[in-house]
This record gives sequence, C-alpha cells and structure tokens, in this order.
Amino acid sequence: MTDFVSAPQRRRVFMIGATGTIGRATVRALLRHGHDVVCFVRTRHGSTPEIPGATVRTGDVTSAQSVVRDGFRGERFDAVVSCLASRSGGPTDAWAIDHEAHMHVLNAAKESGVTHFVLLSAICVQKPLLAFQHAKLAFEASLKSSGLIWSIVRPTAFFKSLSGQVKRVQRGKSFLLFGDGTLTACKPISDDDVAEYLTGCLADRSRANTVLPIGGPGPALTLREQGELLFRLAGKPPRFTSVPVKFFDVIAGVLGTLGTIIPPLRDKAEFARIGRYYATESMLVWDPVAQRYDADATPSFGTDTLDAHYRRMLRGDVADDRGEHALF
Repeated sequence: MTDFVSAPQRRRVFMIGATGTIGRATVRALLRHGHDVVCFVRTRHGSTPEIPGATVRTGDVTSAQSVVRDGFRGERFDAVVSCLASRSGGPTDAWAIDHEAHMHVLNAAKESGVTHFVLLSAICVQKPLLAFQHAKLAFEASLKSSGLIWSIVRPTAFFKSLSGQVKRVQRGKSFLLFGDGTLTACKPISDDDVAEYLTGCLADRSRANTVLPIGGPGPALTLREQGELLFRLAGKPPRFTSVPVKFFDVIAGVLGTLGTIIPPLRDKAEFARIGRYYATESMLVWDPVAQRYDADATPSFGTDTLDAHYRRMLRGDVADDRGEHALF
C-alpha cells in the first residue's frame, strides 16, 4: 500500500469527468488549492472544451489505448480524481463508463506513478438494484484492491437533481409528489461543496482508504418539505399532486416487454426503474442492522443550502442543468 504521508502537497492530478457541472466545480477547487490539473475529455462537435486554468487533452475514455496514448502520455501523475459517470444509467452505458472506462484509467494510473485515486461514486449503491449501481460497485471493489490509496466519496442528492420543479412552481403548477411526499429524504449538497470535499481527500489522511458518505449542511428534507420550501420562496400557496409509485412499475413493465422485440427500449425500461428507485429510496446512510435510512448517521459538509440554490434559480441566476437525468 502506498504511503499517504509521502505524497506531495501540490499534486499533479489526472482528472476525468471534468466537463460536467460537478467536474468543472472540482477542477476549480483543485486549482484553488494549488494543484496542477490535466483533464482528459472527449471532443464536442469537433472542438476541444475549454476548462480555464487546466490542461485539456482529448481522447476516448472507453479505449484503453487512448487513455494511455492521449491521456497519460507516459508522464507521471500523483493522483487521479474522477467525476465521470454514465449519462443515462442504462446497462450498456453504465458498464462501459462506470466500470470499464474507470478500469482503463486505473490500470494506466498504476503505470504512471499515481499514488491516490479519488472517486466520486453515489450513496445509492448501498442498496444496489440497478445496473449502474452494480457497475459502480464492481469498480469500487477493483479500486480497493488496487494497491493505491483510495477515497470513495458517496454524496447524497445534488441540488440539480432537486431542481426539476422550480419552473413548474413559477408557472403556478402543482408540485409533484410520490405517495404523500414523505417516502424519502436526503441532505442536499451543492456542486461546489462536493468539489471541495473531493479536493480535500488529497490532503486529509482520515479520508484515505475509506468510503465516505457525505451530505450538505442542515437537516434531511423530505420531498414534501422541498416543495413547501420552494412554494414559500416563490411566494405561492402550496399545491401538491400525488403520483402513484406504481406509475413507474407500469412503464417499466411495458417497456421491458417491448424491449424483447425492440432492444433500444430496454434502456428506457431501466430509466423507469431508476425513477422508481429514487421515488422510494432515501439518499441517506443505510443502517443494515436497523434496516432503515439514518439521517443522523449521514455526515454534513459545506455551507451552501438548498434554500439559497432555489433562490438563485427563481432569480434566474442559475439554469436547470440535469441533462439526461431529468425526470420532470
């Protein structure tokens, strides 16, 4: 096992997943802490994404050869930080990105002198029922046995995943709930706070060789409480509409059946199963003994609150940037 104490204060970091909102926030945090950052990204529409302050290299993370040739280039790095995740969560995409692509980077990292691998994972892998969760866990297992120092960060719900109904409320529509809105809870955390926590893993030895669940500041919020907060900030009376959880079961069942005939529909069925999972499972630490989610056992970090984020969205200061993960 690599010695954590011997690692330099200023690190040369190989970064993947740098073009997403959390990835860009993490690059900013790494640079702010004085690290030298090389981002390995794919081209977009034939051009190289600009990431201020970082060195940007383009290639294909799903190709072991490209990772070595175009990414690491035979150079030495001190650490890898990954904010890379599959876009849709579909089985094919999940295993290609959440597992195989990460394996390519891990293998190349070991040849490039990397001593520490910081991985952004997800708290939902505690109860794995979906393809992307199994893919993430498979890579986590490989990372733990790699001989490198590792830090696996499992955040709770991101602000952007809780922002899909802001425009609905602004337009005077009701806030959609699953059941009565108290089935699930989470400790929302911002991109910047996640980024700061990931960066801190490089210097904090207490985060070495550890799985790190992390939530944002303040108490856990149910979906109904999120809606009540949004209505209050928007200055509108609360209006809720309950969506039966069985809605997802019906869609997943129909698409799953059709997927035996039309293969592309299999991923659509998986997306419905993902929706059901998030409608019924809290994004908090799971207590396997008590068989319940435990808000008190879910660590809090950072200073940015969902209240402040909603205020920014209502003013139009930040946009809805959920991409393919949008549910509403």
